[in-house]
Amino acid sequence: MSLKLTYFPCPPFATNTYLIWCSQTLDLAIVDPGKYSFPKIEEVLQANPLNPKMILLTHSHWDHIAGLAEVKEQLNLPVYVHREDVQNVRSPGADLLPLMFEIKGVEPEHQIEDHEILHLGKEKLEVIHTPGHTPGGVCYYDAASHMLLSGDTLFHGTIGNLSFPSCEPERMWASLKRLAALPPDTKVYPGHGEPTTIGAEEWLKDAEKIFGNR
Repeated sequence: MSLKLTYFPCPPFATNTYLIWCSQTLDLAIVDPGKYSFPKIEEVLQANPLNPKMILLTHSHWDHIAGLAEVKEQLNLPVYVHREDVQNVRSPGADLLPLMFEIKGVEPEHQIEDHEILHLGKEKLEVIHTPGHTPGGVCYYDAASHMLLSGDTLFHGTIGNLSFPSCEPERMWASLKRLAALPPDTKVYPGHGEPTTIGAEEWLKDAEKIFGNR
């Protein structure tokens, strides 16, 4: 496995910010920079000879982009987000989800699409569009190491909240079926909480039956 990863939770909802990098080139991507994430990112950069290249967003809910503007400005990095979530990155709160504090919007440089391949050093990340929790929610999949960054689409034992204004439950069921088709040993790193695997979440194929009436 040549793709390396570390992560830490950010307040107020223990949102996971991930740092992933190619072990050969040391090229780094920052995923979902939460509130107060920059000082922790800076600590990692000071301790390791990494080359920051991009900021990847799994979706645009405010707890996942609360530190985006600071990280982007401090490191001068391009932002990647699915086109259906772009407006909420430009204007946090446009999705009608109330903000707990002011969040500065940014203009994303790259609007990613389903099945797009992103290159991080010698590694490849596939964009899997998984709408439901937000219209532009995505997962990032490294087939070589069987690793998935699932954002708020899939957690250990459950799925992302479907009661927010921009949620689309019917699209979520299709998204979860796509994830269920990944290799069972795929390590899943979610937007909140601890990692799991696709195989451990045996309920995925029955997600609509389990969660559809909530």
